[in-house]
Amino acid sequence: MAHEELQRRIEASFAQQGLMRVIEARIAEVRPGRCVIEAPFRKTMTQQHGFLHAGVLTTLADNACGYATLSLLPAGQEVLTAELKVNFLRPARGMLAIARAEVLKPGRTLTVARAEVWMRGEDGAEVLCAAMQATLVPSVAI
Repeated sequence: MAHEELQRRIEASFAQQGLMRVIEARIAEVRPGRCVIEAPFRKTMTQQHGFLHAGVLTTLADNACGYATLSLLPAGQEVLTAELKVNFLRPARGMLAIARAEVLKPGRTLTVARAEVWMRGEDGAEVLCAAMQATLVPSVAI
């Protein structure tokens, strides 16, 4: 599949997710087996201590794993997360959350992917805040 076609397919699916619009997320990169999603830090997405909420970090990582997986599937197939494990490593503070995902093992019935969520500060430095491993299931179009 040509890169432009893959990009269009992933972005069309991404555009259907209302939650991604709410958190102002965007796909920064997609290529076979890899996806990067970014979202700006906003006070409306924080928890009580002012850190980016764990639910936002999990959502970004889950979506990045899902689209990394979808990038390996033929047109007409979709993907659903069957299981995920996330470790929160540091408080998420900074200007931009960046979820970088890659497929570890593609499969016909199960795919395993991992994602890391980094927070970029005003100085451009990035700090690793969360790590996820997910099991995803290819499915027919829903």
